[in-house]
Amino acid sequence: MEPAHVPVLAQEAVAALAIQPDGVYVDATFGRGGHSRLILARLGTGGRLIALDRDPDAIRAGADMQDKRLTLVQRTFSSLGTVLAEMGVPQVNGILLDIGVSSPQLDDATRGFSFRFDAPLDMRMDPGSGLSAADWLATAAEGEICEVIRNYGEERFAKSIARAIVAARQIEAIRTTGQLARLIAATVKRHEPGQHPATRSFQAIRIYLNRELEELSAVLPQCVEALLPAGRLAVISFHSLEDRIVKRFMRDEALGEQAPRRLPIPAAMLKPGRLKLLGRAQHASDAELAANPRARSAVLRVAERVSETT
Repeated sequence: MEPAHVPVLAQEAVAALAIQPDGVYVDATFGRGGHSRLILARLGTGGRLIALDRDPDAIRAGADMQDKRLTLVQRTFSSLGTVLAEMGVPQVNGILLDIGVSSPQLDDATRGFSFRFDAPLDMRMDPGSGLSAADWLATAAEGEICEVIRNYGEERFAKSIARAIVAARQIEAIRTTGQLARLIAATVKRHEPGQHPATRSFQAIRIYLNRELEELSAVLPQCVEALLPAGRLAVISFHSLEDRIVKRFMRDEALGEQAPRRLPIPAAMLKPGRLKLLGRAQHASDAELAANPRARSAVLRVAERVSETT
């Protein structure tokens, strides 16, 4: 049986969407349907939910949800605008993004996301697309590996890790999670208490291979375009790099177009903001943290589409 997935900040995120019974909503990161089920529970018979996920396992798991109001599509969430256009849906009442890897992906040894298992080193959210982590590590230049681990994992020992990987692959191909984790552990002598030395590197490689930050940057403008006036955008992120992108995007969209410094442009000539920030960033409660430690880094940010001015 597949491990149960407990969605983080689920009640808070769905409440933030202010569900209208006859509205149209998007769960752009379906996972195992935790958020989608909560949205469907609030929709009436005339409501509609469109859910996306690039992971074929998620799509197969969602097939059990027999609900005519739900349309489940296997696509990356950066395809949101295209998917809505193909469905003839011009705008929607709310969009939810739950960024990052899901518990079933982490807990399935065959997916190669976690060093808790000695398994094939894959890390692709869609195993049918792109390079696996093993194939990338076999061919990437030392400088590229260093840059990925430093930039996406914020790992201060990135250079040493990259050097060790290149040296090790000359002797034996790095094909499993166990090999990579042991290699990094032998290289990183100092690390955060309670954290495995390979945590940041595994995270960095996963983010890079799946183009997670690029996907996020691409979908956010599409979300604003797709929202009806007063429509809500709720985004849950688990990594500081992701949250930084979300925070800056929402802030910039709330401020609107800004005049260049020392250039006297009348405010009426500048494009107004398209979003209104709703409250401060939300974090998991103590009760949720006790029940689900993976919620400790989760951040929920919410914004509302403002009406177009004439």
